[in-house]
Amino acid sequence: MEKFEHEYNADQIQVLEGLEAVRKRPGMYIGSVSVRGLHHLVYEIVDNSVDEALAGYCKNIKVTIEPGNIICVEDDGRGIPIDKHAKTGLSAAETVYTVLHAGGKFGGDSGYKVSGGLHGVGASVVNALSEWTEVTIQRDGGIHQMSFERGKTVKPLTRIGDSKKTGTKVRFYADDTIFETLEYEYEVLENRFREMAFLTKGLSIELEDQREEVPRTAKFCFEGGLNSFVEYLNRSKEKLHPQPIYIEKEGDFPVEIAIQYTTSYSESIYTFVNNINTIEGGTHLEGFKRSLTKVFNDYARAKNILKEKDANLVGDDIREGITAVISVKVKEPQFEGQTKTKLGNSEVAGIVQSMVNEHLANFLEENPNVGKAILEKCISAARAREAARKARELVRKKNSLETATLPGKLADCSSKIADECEVYIVEGDSAGGSAKQGRDRRFQAILPLWGKMLNVEKARADKIYGNDKLNPVILAIGAGIGNEFDITKIRYGKVIIMADADVDGAHIRTLLLTFFFRYMRPLIENGNVYLAQPPLFKLSKKGMEDIYCYTDEDLDKKFAELAERGISRDQVGIQRYKGLGEMNPDQLWETTMNPETRTLVKVTMDDAISADEIFSLLMGDEVNPRREFIEKNAKYVKNLDI
Repeated sequence: MEKFEHEYNADQIQVLEGLEAVRKRPGMYIGSVSVRGLHHLVYEIVDNSVDEALAGYCKNIKVTIEPGNIICVEDDGRGIPIDKHAKTGLSAAETVYTVLHAGGKFGGDSGYKVSGGLHGVGASVVNALSEWTEVTIQRDGGIHQMSFERGKTVKPLTRIGDSKKTGTKVRFYADDTIFETLEYEYEVLENRFREMAFLTKGLSIELEDQREEVPRTAKFCFEGGLNSFVEYLNRSKEKLHPQPIYIEKEGDFPVEIAIQYTTSYSESIYTFVNNINTIEGGTHLEGFKRSLTKVFNDYARAKNILKEKDANLVGDDIREGITAVISVKVKEPQFEGQTKTKLGNSEVAGIVQSMVNEHLANFLEENPNVGKAILEKCISAARAREAARKARELVRKKNSLETATLPGKLADCSSKIADECEVYIVEGDSAGGSAKQGRDRRFQAILPLWGKMLNVEKARADKIYGNDKLNPVILAIGAGIGNEFDITKIRYGKVIIMADADVDGAHIRTLLLTFFFRYMRPLIENGNVYLAQPPLFKLSKKGMEDIYCYTDEDLDKKFAELAERGISRDQVGIQRYKGLGEMNPDQLWETTMNPETRTLVKVTMDDAISADEIFSLLMGDEVNPRREFIEKNAKYVKNLDI
């Protein structure tokens, strides 16, 4: 990787303001104090190492989860500058860790050409939100170390030895008085670091989890960059062409794009700016979409595949089955909002568009078989779109949607205020009957479903309209599907999937979640989808209130508590619920539907890329990748239903 030649010393560490507010309002800086915010601490430190890689100085990063949930991040970059900072009077390294908005990433004369750190708060925020932090720097012929407690220096930067190597090692222990949990999730970190390695060609990132007796390890390094990324995302899909279409531009405004079409019906486009996942897109995505539509229509006209009388293909037709990753490096990115999720630089759209116009047009001319295969799929998608339009109109006419007719099996609630209403999508008529009797009619609606529904991963939209299993769900939620979905029109603030705690129930949950993810994604992104948690066991004994247990571990715990009261296992009756229909309405209300006593699991989507990958893998046509996934992960399963 080309090195960005620029001085990197104390003069490049710029100070904008102090650190006082971080511990008081951690959510402002890391989003939340849940497990999501906990992982954010790791990302902030690793991002600093990746920025060294983007500058051309770091080749290896190792992240270790040590016993006791201590995090260690070590890189072989240049090492944080150690000389004295003119403004703070502290060493530059101590300034970075104790002053908010102090870093080498501000302005054109900074220590980095491009950087994933927009606000420059990473190191200081991690330090402020950790019980302790220890930083070891190898630089300028020496080994230097400093340590902190809850953001305050307890050991200033001190030389502790000699070294010809360079790099930075950061160890920290998150503050348990701030975070809800200190348990890091290996899979979450693994997915994030794999993504980082794809986006930084040639960078090696290693993850090791030492908390178990046998450590878990993963190492990622991809010389193919985004080509490798797209191939990985499509490993469980049937490809229309074997190699991704690769577009790359170096220079002051680096752009890297990889495209591959598959036989699937969904669109998967992911965009990044300076390795930041811009989940809301932005100008780079707009430029790419405009170019894609223009190039394929021009090519179809030039090859007489589209006749003069034919209408142009629309963007949705051309993007059906596409998997694409777009990565741009912008010196001074402008993001909309503090979440860094949408790029606003207007000049980026034109640059991406002109680049894709040129490279993609040349590729299609040089690879006519690929161009023909893609266009055949696009034209098929256009026909399906027209069929879906007709099916949609037929369904509207049949169900008199204009007068807001609801599905016949829906037992609606009396309230019409969406925020206080919830709908239970219940497996089976028997359970639906119990739920209808046990519910609170003021705000709880019940929609019973029966039998297995359509796997939308293997069907186009025209097959969904009128489907006797999915149409009632669409009508009940009331916000449309696909591009027409409007989150402001949902009729219920909570959409709760309530299925049996068995394999069939898990399958129904997965089918519904696949449908929501592919055709009502804002419903998940907005936090409206939940999973009900019915009990697995009921413990009963004369003279004792019934006890409900939701897991095998919960059962063992309850028996241990009963033993302390002198009640043995054989004195207690155990009922194992095989299905929701076995529960009386009052039992279903008390255990699963009463807001005061129930447990709901909110379905969240922190990582759209991983979610897309899992749905494609588990619900798609390719069997071998699914088998490999199950064999690899079966021993780590904690919540099979989720």
